[in-house]
Amino acid sequence: MNAEQAGYQAIDRICDYHVTLRDRPVLSQVEPGYLRKALPSSAPTEGEDFQLIADDYQKYIIPGLTHWQHPSFFAYFPTPSTFEGILAELYASSTSNPGFNWSVSPACTELEAVVMDWIAQLLGLDESFYNTSEVGGGVIQTSASDSVLVATVAARSRYIREHPQVAMENLVLYTTTQTHSLGKKAGLVLGLRVRALAVTAQDDFALRGDTLKVALEEDMNAGFHPFILIGTVGTTSSGAVDRLDEIADVAKHYPFLWLHVDAAWAGVALVCPEYREAYQLPTINSYVDSFCTSFYKWGLIQFDGSCLWVRHRKDLTDALDVTPEFLRSKHGNAGTAIDYRNWQLGLGKRFRSLKFWFVLRARGVKGFQKYISDCIKLNTKFTQSIYESELFSVVTKPSLSMTVFRLAPKSLPQLRTSELNTLNRAFYARLAARNDIAITQTDLNGVFCIRMVIGAEQTLESDVERVLALMKYEAMVLLKNQWEGIGGRRGRKTDVVPFHSH
Repeated sequence: MNAEQAGYQAIDRICDYHVTLRDRPVLSQVEPGYLRKALPSSAPTEGEDFQLIADDYQKYIIPGLTHWQHPSFFAYFPTPSTFEGILAELYASSTSNPGFNWSVSPACTELEAVVMDWIAQLLGLDESFYNTSEVGGGVIQTSASDSVLVATVAARSRYIREHPQVAMENLVLYTTTQTHSLGKKAGLVLGLRVRALAVTAQDDFALRGDTLKVALEEDMNAGFHPFILIGTVGTTSSGAVDRLDEIADVAKHYPFLWLHVDAAWAGVALVCPEYREAYQLPTINSYVDSFCTSFYKWGLIQFDGSCLWVRHRKDLTDALDVTPEFLRSKHGNAGTAIDYRNWQLGLGKRFRSLKFWFVLRARGVKGFQKYISDCIKLNTKFTQSIYESELFSVVTKPSLSMTVFRLAPKSLPQLRTSELNTLNRAFYARLAARNDIAITQTDLNGVFCIRMVIGAEQTLESDVERVLALMKYEAMVLLKNQWEGIGGRRGRKTDVVPFHSH
């Protein structure tokens, strides 16, 4: 097989894969170590025919994949895979370059600067975040975790510059009890003290301004120095939105506190103007120091690619600029071009902006808005069914395309939280054992629950109806099998009708 034949075959097989996604199991059924048993113990001495390599991908790799683009994938957050993005990645890899400054490939730097401004406009971000402002600007990071780490490094550097007498061990990074693990990991990597501020169900798990104020006063009186708060728009567990308006009102009295907003999932919904106020865009535009959203979650862009904007780019470059002689260039020295290596932790960077450019042009603003709106409409239908159900209940306010719920039969109102948690762990175990659905669990302040997130582009209303029927079936089987032991009481039995996946 020559290179041309291999290329055509690869494209055909990729197309076939996506066309047949609906017919595949969502979850891989292999066991740990399956691939080591199937492959040779060392690389071949002589090169092999590419047809054999391509066939082994189908034989050994595909069975070990979880299909995140499957219409019945409702776990974690979505990860898109559009044909425009696939082709862009192909083009980008065909001209592989490290992209660490403007001169090594001008198109890579310039396209990133342009598409980051396009996306800022798409989301309604203030012009102070545009690259054309030459004060703020945007950069594509690997993931939201990298965006938080970069923002924390910049915030720490700024604080230490302004407070050189402060010892590093007295710095404090603020998260909340619902912040993604990226906050705690940033603390681990940088050796920082991390304080998680408590949020409550009564506040829909959102951080309130009063909570921040109390924490600031406590820590400062104890000799500590809070220097950054990682706020969230759309938390992983519940889709909660921290009250950035209240937080900004407090933070104005503590100007040394950097406010970073992690909107990795929900931020993409800002393409729809009707969600901008509820998801705190006015405060993002007027106050925050940095903001990130990850288009590889809900933005039709393949992993990876997290968009990070800062209000003052100099905060990044002051913290991260390391320029030995061999990296110096005419335009870099003159400051006439962005050197993105000084906006990130690593030196080189992939040509990620190409897939953004392809997808943005192919879909347009209206295409993005329709995709987001369709996902939210499907979740609204799902949520309404949960509200009307005799078996399930919503745990916290639904957020965009996410609903958090649990099995809580109305016929068993006497069950305590601990008993409901035990019941729901058993219910989730039944769902997780299936290969025709992917869904994840979470814990909200001691309440074990199930989170449903709609985001696959192929998901239809019929898929949502099917998953509701599947959940009802598994719940009824569980209740029938464990009826005697639930809450120590007997309830009214209901016949269980067998559920057939397709």
